[in-house]
Amino acid sequence: MRTITSTSGQVETVAVRRSESADAEGIDSLISPSALEVFGKVNVIHLLEKANLAVTLANEKDDILAHASFFDHPVGDLVDQAHWEPFMQKHFRAEKCTPFNTLFTHLFVAEPSFATASLKEIMRAVFNAVAELEYVCLISPNADGSELGLDEVFEPLQRLTEPGPQCLALICHRQDHCPRLHVRPARVEDHDDIVRIFAERTKLLSVIDQPYVLAELIEAQNEENHTAVCESDGVAVGFISVTADVDVKQLCDSFELSEFDGLYKPQETRCDESAARSDTREDEEAPRQTSDSQQLQSSQQETQSTGAGELLEKPNVFCIQFFVIDMSHEMRSVDFIPYVFERFPDRDFCIITVSTLSPEFPLLQSFLRVPPCPGSTLTRELYILPRVGLRSVKVRPALATDWPAVSDLVKGLRLNKSLLQDMALFYETRNDRDGVALQAFVAQVDSQVVGILIIRDEQDIEYIRAHYNIENFIYFSHHRYEEHAQIRHFVLKPSFQHFTKHLFKEVLRLAHKSCLYHRIYPPNQSQENSCVLQLDLILNCTVPVRPRRQIIYPLEELGINAPSRRITEDQAPFALSLISRKLTMEPKVTVNARIVVVGASDTGLSFLEVLCFCPHLRFNKLTLISTHGYPGDYNDEDVGFLSTSHAYSSRDLAQLPLHSCVTVVTGKMVGINRESKLVQVSGGRKVPYDHLILCTGLQYQVPCPTGVDLSQSITNSQLQTPSAHRRYTGPIPSNLFTLNDLSDCMAARRWLCANFVELEDNAVVYGNSIDVYTTVETLLSLGIEGSRIHLVLPPCEPRSSCFSDPEVEKAVTTSMEKAKVQVHHNCLLAQMNNGEHPDPLSSVSFTTDTEPLHLQCGVFINFFNKGVDYDAFKSIINSFLVFDSRLVIKAAFHTSDPAICGAGPLTKFSRCYYTDEWSHAHFNSKEVGQDLAAMLLPLFDLTLEPADESPPEMDHLIPLYKQAKIQGGKLPGGYNYLHVTKPFTTDLTGPPVKHLQDSGIVTGRVETGNYFSLHLDCNELVDTLTCLSLKPLPVSNYLSLYGKHQQLLGQLLSRYHQGLIQDLYSFLRQSWCLAVYHDRFSDFEQELQQITSTHLKDNESRQQVMSEDGEEPNVLHQDELQEESRAAVRSSAVRYLTYNRNLLPMFAYPGQL
Repeated sequence: MRTITSTSGQVETVAVRRSESADAEGIDSLISPSALEVFGKVNVIHLLEKANLAVTLANEKDDILAHASFFDHPVGDLVDQAHWEPFMQKHFRAEKCTPFNTLFTHLFVAEPSFATASLKEIMRAVFNAVAELEYVCLISPNADGSELGLDEVFEPLQRLTEPGPQCLALICHRQDHCPRLHVRPARVEDHDDIVRIFAERTKLLSVIDQPYVLAELIEAQNEENHTAVCESDGVAVGFISVTADVDVKQLCDSFELSEFDGLYKPQETRCDESAARSDTREDEEAPRQTSDSQQLQSSQQETQSTGAGELLEKPNVFCIQFFVIDMSHEMRSVDFIPYVFERFPDRDFCIITVSTLSPEFPLLQSFLRVPPCPGSTLTRELYILPRVGLRSVKVRPALATDWPAVSDLVKGLRLNKSLLQDMALFYETRNDRDGVALQAFVAQVDSQVVGILIIRDEQDIEYIRAHYNIENFIYFSHHRYEEHAQIRHFVLKPSFQHFTKHLFKEVLRLAHKSCLYHRIYPPNQSQENSCVLQLDLILNCTVPVRPRRQIIYPLEELGINAPSRRITEDQAPFALSLISRKLTMEPKVTVNARIVVVGASDTGLSFLEVLCFCPHLRFNKLTLISTHGYPGDYNDEDVGFLSTSHAYSSRDLAQLPLHSCVTVVTGKMVGINRESKLVQVSGGRKVPYDHLILCTGLQYQVPCPTGVDLSQSITNSQLQTPSAHRRYTGPIPSNLFTLNDLSDCMAARRWLCANFVELEDNAVVYGNSIDVYTTVETLLSLGIEGSRIHLVLPPCEPRSSCFSDPEVEKAVTTSMEKAKVQVHHNCLLAQMNNGEHPDPLSSVSFTTDTEPLHLQCGVFINFFNKGVDYDAFKSIINSFLVFDSRLVIKAAFHTSDPAICGAGPLTKFSRCYYTDEWSHAHFNSKEVGQDLAAMLLPLFDLTLEPADESPPEMDHLIPLYKQAKIQGGKLPGGYNYLHVTKPFTTDLTGPPVKHLQDSGIVTGRVETGNYFSLHLDCNELVDTLTCLSLKPLPVSNYLSLYGKHQQLLGQLLSRYHQGLIQDLYSFLRQSWCLAVYHDRFSDFEQELQQITSTHLKDNESRQQVMSEDGEEPNVLHQDELQEESRAAVRSSAVRYLTYNRNLLPMFAYPGQL
């Protein structure tokens, strides 16, 4: 916060922040006639949407005192935005103004008495925030701006032509508001100033605790070691120490440096010269202080013998050892860079290493992050800046003469042919093969082409708007259709990759576009036909866009009232990222913390999803350890076998950026080294972590036979020790399948089709979960006769069933009887192959409540004993984490190690909470993963306010979640099954108590395949629904019914009691329901609740005033209030339907008829 003073002497404490759409009304109120004369008539919302940078000056009460909007081109139509540079150079002395260092003021408004002070403060803040900015110009075809206070901040641009263009031409220079810092060699007398900054800004004890370390470092300067300070008003505000003493070999072993020639400068020389140079170097070396950032530094030279002499690989790099700068000047850290390169004229690369847990500081934004080599366990990140990266980059439309340079640039790249084909089409017709407009731009440095970007007009913008939440980032109505474009190809040389965001900003200007989109298709999709050298460059500059939940429309019934086919057509799924004009100067924080997630469960995926969709954060080190790799690599259509939670389908996973943001390690966790922070993976790989997330879930275990002698006819009651938790250690038969994920299911399906379907052997399905029934249906669908299928059900606890609705269980039992599936109850596996070698498995024996059961077996599919994977269990206990039948966690997910968190069914709450009946297994796993991410994000996201400390009594409470538990699948008889229910506790004392006010609505019958059961709680909210249908279910629609009040569903309860609803399927397929299924309906509900609560408070306050005055309640007055409330609700409903009419065209809205 800073203070400004008005012309009358009034002092205000103010802060400059980026403008928000909510500021529009306040900004509009500040627009004066003099502002209109200078800037013309403006639409504030449109201006905020299109501005590269918009800032607001507000006081402590958040009242807006001033606002300024800046673009990368002049105001109005004085000159085309793509051609302002030659226009300026022709008519004004502005040869130093370039698109890289110049912005243009499109609006400035302020409280009249604070106009000059506000403009000065805004300019100071803007120059401080944008490091490369040197000039802010005001070029307007309108009158002069003396009344706005511009004359005291801007100065006239010197004209070169007379009379020249009739316009207002002003310029503001950086040096007048936020000058570059003066950099000079450090002196010993700077010591006290430097130590003060170190004490404020770092925790480097070697500097703080040892008072003469910096003094010795400064005195030890020589040709290979330099120190410098930067000054502001004669006071040292920053310090840097650089050295040429770098261990290049270790860097090359740990990081991918091939793009930078391994940091060596090859040159041929003779042996004697090489030796002499080496001796001289050793004589000149001086003692110097080491520190935390010098772990990778020591002088090394390598030689290779050649025929005529030696090829001396001379190091071509110097390193920043120490760097610190005062917080108020940290955006000027870049002022050090030219100076340190001047100290080493023969070296072309500057590097700096930082801890993986260090937050990114402004200096690093000018550097490139170098990815580590696979398998590297270093706890540091390497950043590099090439000398050529100091040169300016010019972006221009591609010319035919650029073809050879572009061909050489993309040589050897994957899909380079696709890029060159589009380049050729651009030269020939300016269109691609589908007739869509193409534009190509090159990045040029000193007449050398260093980058190429090809875009095409986005033809599917309506599809994108309907399927992705782009409106989280842009006001769609303020962007013309032709202003949207798609990134087709993008290649940029590594040395200039820190200019990527500037390149995108320039392309938007030159192409007259406002938004660029990039699609990322999954690896198994053939539509991936764009050539991108490094996807990270795009992801670092763009924001990821969330997919939207889709309404499943009854298209035939809607007819002409259905949405456009452009919206409802089926396209290959893709992840989407976006950059718009206002995002080109939006800062993005890089997080290098190594976050490792073990287990591709719903919990783990939802956790990663939240991190990947943080628009202002970029996580570089997300790792997923999964037994069978990324689950989205498998298509789950018609695989069968397992039931589903409907959390993530293969299409859902393809729409998430996990493939491009997360490193997937295929294997199982077999060990945790907490001291070294390493996860050991099967196959020998070691994965380092800073934060470890364990969410492996529970898996079916290979069954362990009891091994009892069945010749004595032993029954279950005679078994002395339960075998459920015994571990099988023998050889696993090749025809025994324990199915836990899609990979297992696909392998089983392939084996069955190749080795079993055409035979006559029996299939034994063993277990008592819903998965045994979905597996039976899968076997029947493969053409296996029911008489060959034996469903063997182990003993289960009383009153427990995988179906909560007895009607569903009855239908499944009847269907299996019709299919002649043989069902055996209360059976425990006793022997495989009569105790002989089990592979291949040909017979299995079970103990029952009566006589033993012996079955011939061609395949054995196991769903018995779901528990913690043995390797995960061993990893947990061997690392001395607390394990009590499950991994023990606290309410905030932490285990006994603060660097390790656990979540999902793998875990249980510590006994100190006295809540053994609750665990994460009782809640929606996706919601649990989202809450875990919300807990972890404040460690990295500085924009999040720290959570308020909870009172001591809250420390003993566990979190409870509200989202529904979901279960679905295809059951015997071809039934499509869906069960949605609220979270419920483990039944410890008896059957659940049924509230007398609860209501049930049931239509259809299981026999006819249209059974629908819907349950309302005591508040008439939907808390359970069960569907059993022979027709496909619109699952997405039905999931949105959970938690809705029955009145929102067309007065569902009263209509049902009146006998008006005979079939819930038909009732919920009516067009009025589609508004409820819309993904933004919950926002509409919140708006209605706010309106209702506001009117209730107004009514209560008025009645209180009347009662205090002794007046009787006025019935007419209350009717007026109710009518006002109804009108507000109607108005809100109209806005909701009008705004979303692209997806809800079946509703009429005002002005349509």
